[in-house]
Amino acid sequence: MYRVPQTYLAHKLPPQTLKQCWRTKHVPNSQPGEATPPALQRCSTVSENADDDIIDLSSRSGLGYLTAAYRAQNVVHSCSRWIQEHQYRPWRLHNLKLQPLNPVPNDIEISRAQTPKPVDRLAEEIGLLPEELEAYGRNKAKVRLSLLDRLHSQPDGKYVLVAGITPTPLGEGKSTVTIGLVQALSAHLKLNSFACLRQPSQGPTFGVKGGAAGGGYAQVIPMEEFNLHLTGDIHAITAANNLVAAAIDARMLHEATQSDKALFNRLVPSLNGVRKFSPIQISRLQRLGISKTDPASLTPQEVSSFVRLDLDPSKITWHRVVDTNDRFLRKITVGQASTEKGQIRETGFDIAVASEIMAILALADSLMDMKNRLARMVVGTSRSGEPITAEDLGVSGALAVLMKDAIKPTLMQTLEGTPVFVHAGPFANIAHGNSSVLADKLALKLVGRDGYVDMPGTRSPSFSSPGSCIGQERQVGASL
Repeated sequence: MYRVPQTYLAHKLPPQTLKQCWRTKHVPNSQPGEATPPALQRCSTVSENADDDIIDLSSRSGLGYLTAAYRAQNVVHSCSRWIQEHQYRPWRLHNLKLQPLNPVPNDIEISRAQTPKPVDRLAEEIGLLPEELEAYGRNKAKVRLSLLDRLHSQPDGKYVLVAGITPTPLGEGKSTVTIGLVQALSAHLKLNSFACLRQPSQGPTFGVKGGAAGGGYAQVIPMEEFNLHLTGDIHAITAANNLVAAAIDARMLHEATQSDKALFNRLVPSLNGVRKFSPIQISRLQRLGISKTDPASLTPQEVSSFVRLDLDPSKITWHRVVDTNDRFLRKITVGQASTEKGQIRETGFDIAVASEIMAILALADSLMDMKNRLARMVVGTSRSGEPITAEDLGVSGALAVLMKDAIKPTLMQTLEGTPVFVHAGPFANIAHGNSSVLADKLALKLVGRDGYVDMPGTRSPSFSSPGSCIGQERQVGASL
């Protein structure tokens, strides 16, 4: 309710109009876009003068002040509603009913027997706004990082790390325990709880280990979508990784077959008669100790230092990747075509989730942070012993563009309709082996102060994974 301010009326309105306005002292709230409130209509029609006096009543009586007051009120109410809508929302989670069978069917039969909720409905139940969701079909969606800005003042929930030891070829059940735990907390104890899982690689999925959606009645559904492709993050990593590999070989070919001047013209082309360094090239010049920004001012020695990375073919550490267990690609020879002019070298393929880009995706806390980490990746060493980075190759911006959607976690659900973030999946034997920091941070905000975020960690610490304990410490520290 809003009382008409006396200051807008007392010194301007005629007595009869003022009397009629104050006859109804409290005026109902008006909504943005609605017609003038009834009290204002009554005020505008009360006059002892002729009809033509009514036309300019606002200008003569000062009723414009009252209209301005109501407009200001509408703005305040609209802003208040917007703020309330963008604040933390308590969960209104509707669980899916399970009907366990005896004997227990296999995992795929259990998964297909349950119909998941539409992902937009799940998002609404856990307090996500429609504009924070990017749906990939009915059952999964990307969540935008703007959620962190909206809930920046919201206290974090509690962080639970499910770890294991003595790993087996088929896994230890960390994902199954994590999913069962969040189902118990959310569906049965009515506590806000989020699971954060890694995205499975197609290598183990089609190998002896199988998928990573959990097992029995503790699964992420739909199982097929979870285990295969999901929202294409691993494919984006594959494309980005192999772009770096292609840039390495192309750069080595051009440096071996062209002069400094020809290389400089390729790297800094003249456009409409103007030659200009890009920001990434200026960064390279600064790393070389060259403070010049005008391409024409470089000396021949500076041009040579700028255009030549002088990579040592025997010390290139960057491999191509493919998300399949293809053992015959572990060591290969490239450059055998006649067009490659004798630039033959040995290299190999790794599995996609072993890429350093996957490890960076799991540790980055923003798009800019990811771009900076990608730029610092070392791909090899020059003949003089200097490390060569992705930024030296000039591809860090392209890598960030390829990864701009992969940095957003994917929202899915368990068999009982509780929320799950699926994001990243670095291998535990060569990296930290956890889902992403960003997925953890988003989940910690969504569950609220009294909620829980559960994440399966790497196998901790074991002979086969000596770095996994350090990886867990890094993951938990970055998330909190």
